[in-house]
Amino acid sequence: MERKKNYVSQVINMTESYKKILIAEAANVGSSQMQEIRKQLRGKGILLMGKNTMMKKAIHMHKDSNPKLAALLPHLKGNIGLIFTNGDLKAVRDVINSNKQDAPAKAGQVSNKLVVIPAQNTGMEPTKTSFFQALNIPTKISKGTVEIVSDFKILDIGQKVSQSEAALLNLLNMKPFSYGLVGQTIYDDGTIYTPDVLDTSDADMFKTLQDALVNIGSISLATNYPTAISVASSISSGFKDILAVSIGTNYDFAQSKSIKEFLKDPSKFALTAPKKEEKKEEKKEEKKETKVAKPKSPEPEEDGDMGLGLFGGDD
Repeated sequence: MERKKNYVSQVINMTESYKKILIAEAANVGSSQMQEIRKQLRGKGILLMGKNTMMKKAIHMHKDSNPKLAALLPHLKGNIGLIFTNGDLKAVRDVINSNKQDAPAKAGQVSNKLVVIPAQNTGMEPTKTSFFQALNIPTKISKGTVEIVSDFKILDIGQKVSQSEAALLNLLNMKPFSYGLVGQTIYDDGTIYTPDVLDTSDADMFKTLQDALVNIGSISLATNYPTAISVASSISSGFKDILAVSIGTNYDFAQSKSIKEFLKDPSKFALTAPKKEEKKEEKKEEKKETKVAKPKSPEPEEDGDMGLGLFGGDD
């Protein structure tokens, strides 16, 4: 009795200290695995297990001082645990999702996933073919061993595992299932939502809000019901109507005068392109390579006879 009172007090104290609660299913989770999850949750949240009746009793006792807690009551069913936190719920969810343990198939349990046996050489002796024949799995004998010819779906989601299916999966050393805490519901200071909301990015939220505003604006304009979203479009549309009336009549107002002047003589409003200052290209003075005239080699003087005759004699 004292133990129950202490547990109820603990639940009440936790609901007062923490604003966020992740309700997680704890089916097929062993004590060692639970201890590891608690260890990894340190600094992020506190895992509290217990009977649903005791959890409900604690909330009923405390809901008068905190009416928001009543939202939890419909979700306290099955084999569950409560993870209390004031921090990032996504970080808490990531911790429990990362702590999964592979487990073999057991006769009588319900499959939570699609299980397919891949085509393979099993290495088993031909005497084991009876296991495959009982389940209509196509096989052949290859090199003295049993070979599965093609992929075979042995379990579907929600299907109860039979003795033959469990025995064959164990013979093949297959552990098709994995177990751990599974986040089901989130309580956030009175608001209830599913954990998949945690995967919504800021861009997704902005896109959703943007689409909602567009829809509200469209409905407002279609029904002539003014709203903060549609009033700008309504004023713009009304101004266009007044401007059209002004152009078609002699009635002028400040904004229509310039439009009328433009319609009378559009050339007045033609933009004259500014003359671009012609950039004077600096003419690069071509350095004329002055060809230095090479001095002509002196022409050899004609050998005179220096007044001498051919034979150098005087007449």
